[in-house]
Amino acid sequence: MLIINEREIQTTYGMKEAMHDVEQILRAKAEDKIANPHRTVIEFPQHSASVLYMPSADLVNEMATIKTVTIFPDNPAIGKPTTQGVILVTDAKNGEHLAMMNASYLTRLRTGALSGLATDRLARKDATVLTVIGTGAMAFEQVLGVLAVRPISKMLLVNPTTTKAEHFKERLLAFGIDENIQIEIMDNVSEAVSQAHIICCSTRSNTPVFDGNDVKPGTHVNGVGSYLPHMREMDFTFIQRCSKIVTDDVAGVKEEAGELIHANEQPDWSFDDLHGELMDVIVGTADGRTAENEITFFKSVGAAYFDLAVAQGVYRKALEAGIGIEVEV
Repeated sequence: MLIINEREIQTTYGMKEAMHDVEQILRAKAEDKIANPHRTVIEFPQHSASVLYMPSADLVNEMATIKTVTIFPDNPAIGKPTTQGVILVTDAKNGEHLAMMNASYLTRLRTGALSGLATDRLARKDATVLTVIGTGAMAFEQVLGVLAVRPISKMLLVNPTTTKAEHFKERLLAFGIDENIQIEIMDNVSEAVSQAHIICCSTRSNTPVFDGNDVKPGTHVNGVGSYLPHMREMDFTFIQRCSKIVTDDVAGVKEEAGELIHANEQPDWSFDDLHGELMDVIVGTADGRTAENEITFFKSVGAAYFDLAVAQGVYRKALEAGIGIEVEV
């Protein structure tokens, strides 16, 4: 079995590769070539934490994966990352377990790739102002996904802890994003939202993180933070104002997207009002943006076949580049 660590993955596999592989898996899913059983989530309320088990299989390439990911938000206080995960890659032709790889970076990367693909189809082509609400672990790749598809010239960072936002800014600059992008740290959420052409939210908030009335026409919003029924990053006002709501996976959203579950309980909105899945927009069975003043929303809770996409990509890269360590198990 090949063991591949996070550093090795980061040196060989980035946003460009992830967006390509995730788009291909969406196209395969549209042709019923992907098996994706329900994931299992075990909650540990005493730690506000969750453990997720996520299996999937590519029925054409005959590869299967299962990801185990843990989300422990209090971990930074003990010097451990919030999100930790591994992916097991299995040859579905003979049952051989081919590789075990770190999944923490890949989880963030495939989620950023999804938002990048959604932004490319749903945001205005002339969008230049990005507001980032929440500068935790998931936010960095969200920014990279948007930067891959839109000419951002101004970025507004909003986080309850200002020092965390400052560190996020420093990390972006150290990564090598365009130094001409103006980056500001904002205390006023309303002002940051009202200036935005694109908004990325990646928080674990149980209450809405902005007022839906502050979103101006023509804005696109990516929401990836709330992934349990009691979590809500968006208020009902925002949901009502959306022209198109696109999800990464409808089945997952109906069980886990708190803001949409809440909206579905109101008298004048239901899951039938969803525009479709990102898969539908990618293959052309559903429209992307069709008017400049539309407010669009991409809601992502994740699904195992997105991990399958990037894990297969990393495994191919590892064989080409000769990275990883072979072990006998």
